[in-house]
This record gives sequence, structure tokens and C-alpha cells, in this order.
Amino acid sequence: MRIRKFRLIAFLFTFTSLSIIHYSAKGQDWPGLERYKNENLQVIPPKPNEQRVVFMGNSITDFWIRISPDFFKGKPYIDRGISGQTSPQMLVRFRADVINLKPAVVVILAGTNDIAGNTGPSTLEMIEDNIMSMSELARANGIKAVLSSVLPAYAFPWKPGVEPAEKIAVLNTWIKSYADKNNFTYLDYYSSMVDERKGLKSEYSKDGVHPNAAGYKVMEGLVEKAIAKALRSKK
Repeated sequence: MRIRKFRLIAFLFTFTSLSIIHYSAKGQDWPGLERYKNENLQVIPPKPNEQRVVFMGNSITDFWIRISPDFFKGKPYIDRGISGQTSPQMLVRFRADVINLKPAVVVILAGTNDIAGNTGPSTLEMIEDNIMSMSELARANGIKAVLSSVLPAYAFPWKPGVEPAEKIAVLNTWIKSYADKNNFTYLDYYSSMVDERKGLKSEYSKDGVHPNAAGYKVMEGLVEKAIAKALRSKK
């Protein structure tokens, strides 16, 4: 009886220990707050008349500064994209990675990974709620929000069978409507990059989701105009 009890205690201890290790390794930093923690500590307050811009997003934003570094050089642009992230993760880290950096403008690009289900099932309404919350947080802190359309995608290589094209189109219609009604700047990447299947044009991507250098070139011209428009806006 004692041996059996000892084995049970040992099993429970081992299971609990393994669970703690697993949680520590996998789940403790779910929003990715550690990713830019050190870089954020090195960001100094904006200089007088500096029009700082933070780019908040997922892998499309994360890869941008790697594939097209010249776009960021010599400009008060800060890339805070994290590959694979969904809008709830961005919302949790919005204060650390956007508000605390005191930008004049934030460019928000979110939704693709939510539709893919990267962090679990997500409805369009859930994505919309998170975009609204980030926009409202920006405005409450004197930051102009640029709300980006989700880039077109006919399929997700890592999530076959999802069929995102129609959901992306519907979400973009909502983002534009919300931006227009609430005096945020809407940034339409979609119209310039979509093909006849409502996917991403092949000349702008190798995998149908992430832009190549040519794709980022298109985005850069559009985002520069949107940033200038946001800076001119009164709200």
C-alpha cells in the first residue's frame, strides 16, 4: 500500500514538473512580450518634430524590415511585427510595443493568422473587436491609427482547407467602414495586390501569403501616402 502510494506521489510530482516546464517553455509569453523587450528599452523619446511610426503586425510586418531594410533606414520607423501572431496577441502587447514608444502614428496590419486559426478558432467579429480595441487605445494615447487591409490570400500553405479569400474580403470591407466612420486612416493594400481568384498576385509573392521584394515595394508607396494622410488628420 505504501509502495503504491509512493508511486502515485512520484507520478503526480513528475507530471506536475513536466507540465510546469512545458508551460514555462511554451505558454508563459503567449503575446510575445519578450521579443522586443530589450529593443524597446533602447528606444529614446521622440525628438522635437519627429514623426515616429510603429508598424504593428504579424510575419508580413516582421519580414518587411528584413526583405526591404532600405525602406526603414534613415526614417523614424520602428518595426514591431511578430511572425505567426494573431490580433489578440497584438492587443496584449500593444502598450509595450506601441504606446510606450510614443509614436505619432501606428500602422496596424492584423487578421490573416486569426482566419488561419493560429491561436485557435476565431470569428470575424473577434478580429474586429481586437482591431477596434487597438485603434481606441491608440487614439486615447494621442496616436494616429492607420488600419491596413489584410493582404489577399487564396490559401494558407500551413493550414490547407481554410479557404480564406472570401473571409479576407469581408473583413476588409468592415475595416474600411470602421475606419471611415471613426476618422481613422484606411490603408488599402488589397486592391493593388489581388488577383482574379482573390489571392495574392504571383509576382508579389512566392507562397501566396508573404510579399516578396516587389510586393513590399507596392506596399511602401501605399503606406507612405497613408502615413502622410494620418498625420494631416485632426483626430
